[in-house]
Amino acid sequence: MASGRVKMNSASITILCWITILGLVQCQKIPSLQIMPAASVQRKPVGNSLLLTCRPDVPDSTLISDLRWSDSRNMTIPPKAAGQSSPPIYTESIAGGQALALLFNSLQESMAGVYYCAASYSVTEQLAASVLVETYVAITWKDAPEDQRPILGEDYIVRCEVYANPPATVDWLRDGDPIKSSGRYVIENRGLLIRNVSENDDGLYTCRAAVISTGELAKRVIRVEVQIKPEVQQLPPVLNAVEGQSFSYMCNATGKPVPEFQWIKKSTQQNVADIDRFTVNALTGQLDISRVTQEDHDTYTCVAKNAAGISESTTKLNVLIRPKIIEFMNITVPENGEAVLACRAFGRPPPEITFRRYGTTEEYSVGLQVSDDRIVLDMQVNNERSETTGNLRISQLNKSDDGLYDCIARNPGDVAYKVGHITVEYKPNFDHLKALPPVYTWEQRPANLSCFAQAIPNATIEWRWNDRRVSDLYDINMQIETHGFRSDLIIIPREHRYYTSYKCVATNRLGTEEHIMELREARIPEAVAQAKPRSVSATSITFDVMPPAFEKGLPITAMSVQYKEEFNPDWNNAINRTWSPDSPYIVEGLKPQTSYSFRFSARNVVGLGPWSAYVVHSTPKRSEPETPKTLHTPIQEADEEDDAIVASPYADHFELRWNVPVDNGEPINMYRVKYCPGSKINGVWTELEGACLVDDIPTASHYEMHDLQADTYYRIELMAHNAIGFSRPAHLLLKTARGIDVVLRVDDRALSSAAVIGIVVGCVLLLLLVIDILCCLIGNLGLLATMCRRTKRSPSDLGDEEKLGSLYGWRFPLPYCSGSLIKERPPSPSPLPPPIVKLGATTPMEDEKQPLNTSPDVGGKMNSSVEFDGRGVQIRSGEIIGKNSAV
Repeated sequence: MASGRVKMNSASITILCWITILGLVQCQKIPSLQIMPAASVQRKPVGNSLLLTCRPDVPDSTLISDLRWSDSRNMTIPPKAAGQSSPPIYTESIAGGQALALLFNSLQESMAGVYYCAASYSVTEQLAASVLVETYVAITWKDAPEDQRPILGEDYIVRCEVYANPPATVDWLRDGDPIKSSGRYVIENRGLLIRNVSENDDGLYTCRAAVISTGELAKRVIRVEVQIKPEVQQLPPVLNAVEGQSFSYMCNATGKPVPEFQWIKKSTQQNVADIDRFTVNALTGQLDISRVTQEDHDTYTCVAKNAAGISESTTKLNVLIRPKIIEFMNITVPENGEAVLACRAFGRPPPEITFRRYGTTEEYSVGLQVSDDRIVLDMQVNNERSETTGNLRISQLNKSDDGLYDCIARNPGDVAYKVGHITVEYKPNFDHLKALPPVYTWEQRPANLSCFAQAIPNATIEWRWNDRRVSDLYDINMQIETHGFRSDLIIIPREHRYYTSYKCVATNRLGTEEHIMELREARIPEAVAQAKPRSVSATSITFDVMPPAFEKGLPITAMSVQYKEEFNPDWNNAINRTWSPDSPYIVEGLKPQTSYSFRFSARNVVGLGPWSAYVVHSTPKRSEPETPKTLHTPIQEADEEDDAIVASPYADHFELRWNVPVDNGEPINMYRVKYCPGSKINGVWTELEGACLVDDIPTASHYEMHDLQADTYYRIELMAHNAIGFSRPAHLLLKTARGIDVVLRVDDRALSSAAVIGIVVGCVLLLLLVIDILCCLIGNLGLLATMCRRTKRSPSDLGDEEKLGSLYGWRFPLPYCSGSLIKERPPSPSPLPPPIVKLGATTPMEDEKQPLNTSPDVGGKMNSSVEFDGRGVQIRSGEIIGKNSAV
């Protein structure tokens, strides 16, 4: 127990000892002032702010008094007054008055120095601490623009001036590579000198500044863009503009950047962009004048400028006055005289004048004309009055010189035209009447002898008969009528002596001319010399007729034929047919196997000539038609062995066309077309087996062949058919077009107005029929219902018209009207048509005397006339010639 107590007392004593020691140490701490930051030297850049804090480090802070800051001159730095803006340097209490802060708003070089912090402790002890504030100037770009534009070909300093304290060192880089001072590049204090700047000097340059003592590094990237002085393309010395017209001219220039343009008028030193009617495009340099006037006649300068410089070029604008013809007179000159056409024109510069015949393009040249030595052109120019006079002289004038002439005045501004006329006077002539035929009349019909002379001035006309003036004869059978410059002598030949010559005498002041005109008695044509059959069929004969000779001025106007059966002696019952002289002489409607007598006659204005040229000819029996004739122009004519070859413009189809052949007594009822692809080898046509196509078509004159192969030969065979049989075939060799060169065929053609009207009318009729059917079914009304009610009446109530209608009831049954269907067709009320003759069958000889289908024209002896108008034959019915008919 005693030992334990001893141990506890030892520990307590130890603790008490340590506490006593610590208290003694605390009591012995030295009072001081601490400046924060703790460094004794504070280095800051100019312009920065700075905070220095002074804090007492004493045992008892309550004993501190008079805590203050002072500068190197021992001047106390006061705190900021209430409401005062912040001074450059001031003090401020912080931490509840336990510390004092010194604040610098913006350090300046003059603020560098030692600053002191002082305080009193326990009244008797003075505490103090100090800190050295040092300042330096950071890197500043004094003159270093980021965009700089040197001029091509000049020396240029890329400016980069740097200010720093301590001073900075500067170097240069381009595209990350250092630039050394040598050759074209020289590094100077102001920047980088580039000698003789070229376009390759464009780029980004880096100016780098460093202060070794402070470790500061700064970079400035400078964009260098080389500029080129503008250079105006030299303008022509003179530019021509036409008065009253617009004018444009482009001033071209090079430069970088693109220069802007101005046009300056020299006389007023005015920018023309400010003048009415003038427009200048500052970007392209184009000068536009909306309407040129004489005031615009001046010297102009084109000015191009950019940041690198200015360039200009000068030209003169010459305002042209378009030529105007101010005098050009018509002239009248007698034949064989000299004509002078004078033309006077004005313009700037004075125009050149020339002439030409109106309607031609060839102009006369100055001086004697090579093509006609009678014509001379001369000019006189008056520069003071800007006038030119041109004279066209024509000597030994003749009638062909009469007409219109163009005067042409031409200068660089324009061309002016004016038309003048030379009238050539000449004595009368009758050249236009010499080729005319005599005048014919007959049976005391009045005859008109018309006479007019070509003359300038107009001639007076006088008629003479037997060298006596007709006007002095007072003959009632001769009368003179005047119509302007024409005179008509009307003669009634009541006696044969009037059929003679008459003299027309024309007179003007230049002379007299006579012309003989004959009056002749007209007679009917002479007999037809000859008529021969050229082609004969069972029902028609084509003749070659030789008309009689006729006198000039009395032509044949028609050819006529009379024909009858040979054994009929009476020509009064003959059939007449008349043709125009230029038509084919075809007699149609004849009977097969019949002998006919023909006689021919010619007609003129007097009448029908005598019947002559008797021909007896028989028609053959009925037979198959003549061979059709195709209407295609061959590219290779056919010979005795080869077929005609035609080319199709299409690759897949072809339209075959032909003339309707003579039917030889039986109407044509169909055509057969056969076409086969193939080729010709060693002169022998070879067809592709199984590829031939045959088609029978009704009466027509064309046939469309479809689904043809491109670039292929086809052999076409065409035959006409009637009740007797087939005609001889017509052959044709067809070559289709290549597929790639097909001519597009337009099948869908626009409908004509008539077709549209027809479609509309058909639709309306169909609509009315549907409405009538509905009315019949619903209300037993309408046209069909009326027809149904009529069919239900008793036979005694039916008239002839109703009976006739009932005969066709089996053909058009109306079950919707009667309510019952016709189960059995009643017997036909009319005889059935004759059976169709099979191909190859023969007809008994007694039937050959009459055609199977006789036309009423033949049976009824219809007279007709045939006229040919150059395109087709026109057949007209008429009376018999020779009785009471005229051609």
